[in-house]
Amino acid sequence: MKNTRYIILALLTVSFLVVACGNKESHKENDGHAHNEEQKTEGNDDHSEGEEVMLSQQQFEALKMKIDTIALRNMSGYVEANGTLEVPPQSEAAITSVVGANVLSIKVIEGDKVNKGQVVAYLSHPNIIQMQTDYLNAFSNGNFLKKNFERQQKLYDAGVGSGANFQKAEAEYDASKAMVNGLEAQLKLLNINTSSVRNGTIAQSISLRSPIEGYVQKVEVKTGQYVEPQTELFEIVNTHHVHADLMVFEKDVYKVKKGQKVNFNVQSMQDEELTAEIYSVSKTFEDNPKAVHVHAEIENKKGNLIPGMYIQGKIETENVETMAMPESAIVKEGDRFFVFSAEKENDEWSFKPIEVILGAKDGNWIAVQFSVYIEPNTKFAFNNAYYLIAEMKKGESEHEH
Repeated sequence: MKNTRYIILALLTVSFLVVACGNKESHKENDGHAHNEEQKTEGNDDHSEGEEVMLSQQQFEALKMKIDTIALRNMSGYVEANGTLEVPPQSEAAITSVVGANVLSIKVIEGDKVNKGQVVAYLSHPNIIQMQTDYLNAFSNGNFLKKNFERQQKLYDAGVGSGANFQKAEAEYDASKAMVNGLEAQLKLLNINTSSVRNGTIAQSISLRSPIEGYVQKVEVKTGQYVEPQTELFEIVNTHHVHADLMVFEKDVYKVKKGQKVNFNVQSMQDEELTAEIYSVSKTFEDNPKAVHVHAEIENKKGNLIPGMYIQGKIETENVETMAMPESAIVKEGDRFFVFSAEKENDEWSFKPIEVILGAKDGNWIAVQFSVYIEPNTKFAFNNAYYLIAEMKKGESEHEH
C-alpha cells in the first residue's frame, strides 16, 4: 500500500512538469506571433513596393483608365501677365459732326456691323442750307468775275485797257475762286454733292458716314438732339485686328521678347485657352503699376472677342525637356506624392504605388523625378490616381479586420 502511494505521487509530479513546460512554450509562441503582427502593422503605415491594387478588365474599362509610358516633354517656364483685349488705333473710329446740327434720324444701333462709307445718321439745320446757298452765290459771282477778268485781259493785251482795271479784275477773280474752293471743301466735309448744288439742288440734311469697316460700339445721341461741332456721336471698332495687350512687371521684363508664345483666357470663355504670339514689347514703363505693355497677335480667335475684355495670360519664356505626367496621374498622401505603375496579369491589372518628387507645372502636366530606377518601358496609370489610392486604403482596412 505504501509503495502504491509513492508511485501515484511520482506520476503527478511528472505530469505537472510536462504541463508547465508546455505552457511555457505556448507563451513563447504567442509572444513571437504578436511581435510579428506588430511589425506587419507598422509596415502598412507606409506604401511599399509590395502593395498593389488589382482591377478586373471590366473595372479597368468602366474607369476608362489611361495607360502609357513616360516620355520626355517640353515643360515651359512662363511669366504670368494680365491685361485686356485691344485693337490698334487705326481700327477704331469716332464719328463727329463738323457743324452744329440736330439729329434727324439714326440708322444703326450698338452691335451693328457697318461698312466703310455707310450712313449711320442724318443731321439737319438751317445753317447747313445757308452754307449751300452761300456756295451757290459765290460760284455764280465767280463766273461773272471770271468773264470780267477775261474781258479786261483782252483789252489790256490789245493796249486799249488800263493796267489798273486789269489788275483789279484779276484780284477780284482770284478772291472769288478762293471763296468758292473754301465753301466747296466745307460742303464736301458735310458729304454734300457740290455738283447738285451748282445745278440748284439744295440738300435739306447731311449724312454721317463710317470712316472704317467694323461694329458700332457706342451710340451717344438721340433723335432730335442738337449736337455741337466735334462732339463724338458714334464709336466704330474693327475687331478683326483685336489683340492681347498684357502688362509685364519690371522684374520679368528681361525674360520677355518678340516671338514668344502666350496662352491666355478671357472671362467669357474660361474653359477655352487661346494662344498668341508677341509682336511688340514697349520700351517705356507705365507709372502705375510700373510695367510695360506687351502686344500679342491672337492665333486661334474664337467666340466673341470684344476690346476691353479682361484676360489672364502666361508668356512662355523657356523650354526644358523633362519627364512629366498629367495631374490626374499623381496623388498626395501626407507629405509625399505617388504615381502608379501598371501591369496586366492575365485578365487583371495590377497597380503599384511609386513615390515621385514634383517639379515645374505646365498646364495640366507636372514634371516628376523618381527616387528609384524606372525601366524605360514601365507603364503608368495616367488618370484615376485618387481612386487607386482609395482602393488601396480600403484593401488595407479590410485586411486589418
